[in-house]
Amino acid sequence: MTTTEGLTEGLLVPPGHGRVVEAPAQRVTFKVTGTHSRMASTFEVVVPPGFDVGAHVHTRSEELFYVLEGELDVLAFEPRVRTSDNWQTWESGSGNRVVRATPGTVIVVPPGCPHAFANPTDEPAKMFFQASPPPDHERYFEELLEILGNGGPPDHAAIEELRARYDIEQLTPLRHR
Repeated sequence: MTTTEGLTEGLLVPPGHGRVVEAPAQRVTFKVTGTHSRMASTFEVVVPPGFDVGAHVHTRSEELFYVLEGELDVLAFEPRVRTSDNWQTWESGSGNRVVRATPGTVIVVPPGCPHAFANPTDEPAKMFFQASPPPDHERYFEELLEILGNGGPPDHAAIEELRARYDIEQLTPLRHR
């Protein structure tokens, strides 16, 4: 585990900087990692048309999403019924439904809350994404994009094993064009 003890200077990451991991399914730029923060890892994520992360839940992680560009369908609630295929039709006990998030939309996901995002449009979307505690999402993104970068349809068995190691219970499948 990387430690932030002893750091005496802050971190400045200029626009366009940060370590990039990329596959046809996503482009993730690491902005703040566990090396510089005990609180959260921070990423800029480009979500291509047709990408659907699939509904999932974490028992320990808290996440924050802020849509910068484009549009995403987002879910952040416990549905009345968890169907195994199409989270876009889910509804909460209080009547909440999936929302089309546009620039400026913030989504906060506490531990234990099912959530998902998908880009149903023909244009890429960009979001600011923060996950706490670090560095689990850093490692997860590196390994996920390696799996997705192999070409062809996603290897669902490999993704399932990966997610189990990083506190991610997958409720519906990950999909991308």
